[in-house]
Amino acid sequence: MKKQILVMLIFGCSSLILTAQNLKGLVVNELNQPLEAVYIYNETTENHAHTSENGVFVIANTKIGDSIRIGLLGYKTKRITLDVVEGFKIILEEKMFQLDEMVITEELNTVSTISRLDLNVTPVNSSQEVLRKVPGLFIGQHAGGGKAEQIFLRGFDIDHGTDISLSVDGMPVNMVSHAHGQGYSDLHFVIPETVNKIDFGKGAYYVQQGDFNTAGYVDFKTKDYLKESEILFSVGQFNSLRTVGLFNLMENTKNQNAYVAMEYIATDGPYDSPQNFNRLNLFGKYVVFSPENDKLTLTASHFTSRWDASGQIPQREVDNGNISRFGAIDDTEGGETERTNFNVTFDKYINDNTKLKANAFYSHYAFELYSNFTFFLEDPINGDQIKQKEDRNIFGVNTAISHTTFLGETELILTSGIGIRHDISDDTELSRTLNRSTILENIQLGDINQTNIDAFVNAEFEFGKLKIAPALRLDYFKFMYNDALQTNYKTLSETKTIVSPKLNFFYNAQDNLQLYLKSGLGFHSNDTRVVVANGGEAVLPQSYGADLGTVWKPFSKLIVNSALWYLFLEQEFVYVGDAGIVEPSGKTRRYGLDLGLRYQLNDWLFLDTDATLTNARSIDEPDGEDYIPLAPDFTLTGGLSIDDLNGFSGGLRFRYLDDRAANEDNSIVAEGYMVTDFNVNYTLNQITFSLAVENLFDVDWNETQFATESRLQNEAASVEEIHFTPGIPFFLKGTVSYRF
Repeated sequence: MKKQILVMLIFGCSSLILTAQNLKGLVVNELNQPLEAVYIYNETTENHAHTSENGVFVIANTKIGDSIRIGLLGYKTKRITLDVVEGFKIILEEKMFQLDEMVITEELNTVSTISRLDLNVTPVNSSQEVLRKVPGLFIGQHAGGGKAEQIFLRGFDIDHGTDISLSVDGMPVNMVSHAHGQGYSDLHFVIPETVNKIDFGKGAYYVQQGDFNTAGYVDFKTKDYLKESEILFSVGQFNSLRTVGLFNLMENTKNQNAYVAMEYIATDGPYDSPQNFNRLNLFGKYVVFSPENDKLTLTASHFTSRWDASGQIPQREVDNGNISRFGAIDDTEGGETERTNFNVTFDKYINDNTKLKANAFYSHYAFELYSNFTFFLEDPINGDQIKQKEDRNIFGVNTAISHTTFLGETELILTSGIGIRHDISDDTELSRTLNRSTILENIQLGDINQTNIDAFVNAEFEFGKLKIAPALRLDYFKFMYNDALQTNYKTLSETKTIVSPKLNFFYNAQDNLQLYLKSGLGFHSNDTRVVVANGGEAVLPQSYGADLGTVWKPFSKLIVNSALWYLFLEQEFVYVGDAGIVEPSGKTRRYGLDLGLRYQLNDWLFLDTDATLTNARSIDEPDGEDYIPLAPDFTLTGGLSIDDLNGFSGGLRFRYLDDRAANEDNSIVAEGYMVTDFNVNYTLNQITFSLAVENLFDVDWNETQFATESRLQNEAASVEEIHFTPGIPFFLKGTVSYRF
């Protein structure tokens, strides 16, 4: 009897051991740092999972003896036979990127994977290059290097951010009801060497993206740790200087990391009147993990910048020889700005099926800009210089809870969240000034108080190869304005609520072919001052869009992504800075084709290119008068990159922007351009020597262009024509960096 009982106990224990259960594990790199988006595949049961930002994964229906494959592009793939289902930890060894190892259906987000490849092969070393990493996105600088870049994407002249949502580590960059323009987005507080990942999406199909997400969104993620400390020193033409320091404050462990970074930039630029530009950036980050792999991240940063500018110059003055391409009509333009940020992020595993992600942020922001677009058109005596100024505090919280469950045999991932953003902008000013010192007239002056509360829910249903993801977003806005130019104190206010549904389909036709259909409504908000003045009209105009696309890997080392897309916008806004108004310009529609490819020629040579073809028109205008000013109709970027060839790396890159209409009837044309850049780097032990050339072929190109009516002091009548900021000529710089 005793023997029978013993046999039964042994058999029962064996059955328990072999019973399928959830496998919870952790994947890290050789520095003991968590790895995100690692693909975990149970070859026995064919179940799979991906690691979260904490490096943690949970895979269902797993038992001892199962064969597990663990892989991530840029790391050596591992295969193991399970001998434990608790305390499972894998260390992946880093290696060179090999596109033939990429399987599209195994990627958590193919767009993020492509951007990670681009960042690895062609690292960024300027704030401009950070934005240019988004395929199809063009930028232009037109105010001495300190002003936020003008952005172009999918047939939009986005100005400084009206139709694209930008964020860094979950903290918004766009400024609502900004002194210079709605959605103004200054990314110059980001030190390029701290960027770890660029998450982006085109269209308004992403439920966690709200205001300004019409043409798309971009979220920059900073590094959680440094592999090595580094100091960098760069000098170039036009009295250009850049120095960077990145310092590890503690030895990298699984439990905690900390580092600080600083950047200083100075340049006079190629202009006849020196820019006297300088910028200082400070950044610090601390990450700590609990024994349960919960993650707490603290970041702080400060940025300050000042500059002089030559402004946009009229083509007629260059043509008649009165000024050079790098001359000025009013060289007293310029400004200064600063931003201080604090951001706390918390990632928690509530249980095997539920996780929480939340962040709380605070920003203080100050801005002062002097511009002169029309010279002596409005004031023939003093000129038309204007001052735009504000002082702002931003408070906000974002939360998202994700829960995985099953409806019968169908896997369901349900994500929901709420958020709040509160802006307090005091003494928002628009004034006519003289020589940056004398205020001639206050046009606008007042305090802005704006609140945005949001809630969303997103469901992902897995039906084998098909994923269906319906989503719904709700946004509530409260706009308040106190006009300091009014005799009697009065708070003007308006409220508005908007619902934005989304519906996306993804179909994995083959291991290396994914088809998708994305659709959704988005919106961009209007300026608070305009909202309260117009009694709440045209507050949150919506966009309606759809993408039909593919991500395809036809050959082992070639990835092709393409999309046919359409976007309708209820109301286009044009900000008229010197008048302090936002002009509604009616309904618009855009449609086009995106095409991109990444090709690895051999172990160290990569080719990439991205093209966008767009047709953008106003709907309510007659044919021939329905052009959308400055909307790009064709863009092309690409290049060849060398990644670690006997210590050498570098590349040759180009960007092409076609001619485009500068006004509604295309009678004034903004000339296109093609600019080529080159860089080469050589690493010897811990030291890297770099040489970079911008505008390798020294072409004359206009970085930004506008059809503007202006009058010079000696002119009897005004003239409407192209006014432009010249692009940089041949520019050579050398860099030395040391890692330790």
